[in-house]
Amino acid sequence: MSVVEELDAVIEQTLRDDELVHEHPAPGRWLVDLPGTKKLKTVCGLIVGEHALRVEAFVCRQPDENREQLWTYLLQHNARMYGVAYSIDSVGDVYLTGRLPHAAVTPEELDRVLGAVLSYADDHFNTMLEIGFGTSIRREWEWRVKRGESLRNLEAFADFVDPGRRSRATGAPDGGA
Repeated sequence: MSVVEELDAVIEQTLRDDELVHEHPAPGRWLVDLPGTKKLKTVCGLIVGEHALRVEAFVCRQPDENREQLWTYLLQHNARMYGVAYSIDSVGDVYLTGRLPHAAVTPEELDRVLGAVLSYADDHFNTMLEIGFGTSIRREWEWRVKRGESLRNLEAFADFVDPGRRSRATGAPDGGA
């Protein structure tokens, strides 16, 4: 059995055991759907290479603004992360990337790394959008309010767009609890 076949068997069994939706487009290549709450779905690529399993997941497109602030935010998190790190491609799109040596590809380690990808993509997603797309989010919010459109898919940004909203809803003075 080749290394690719061995690792494909471990990956397939792990994804089945974890009940994760996935595709297997070619030997040594996997696309795994990781369901989140803030970022509704993160697609994680698993690619068996000559010496390591490469892990790649798109997080968000290049920011419209505050690029340096976003890069600083991501780099500060990299020092505390497990298995993967934030990276950018040539146009500035944000990814999570990592490598596992073949010997480390076990069901437990694969589960741990996929959990890390999901956590890092999901937990920081709204903050990344606020930093890199704040003006667009505010503009969209104002446009929808003005037209009476639904704000449902922007609710996660309510405190960011309208900081006094929570205090008005609770009757507390702005800045109070």
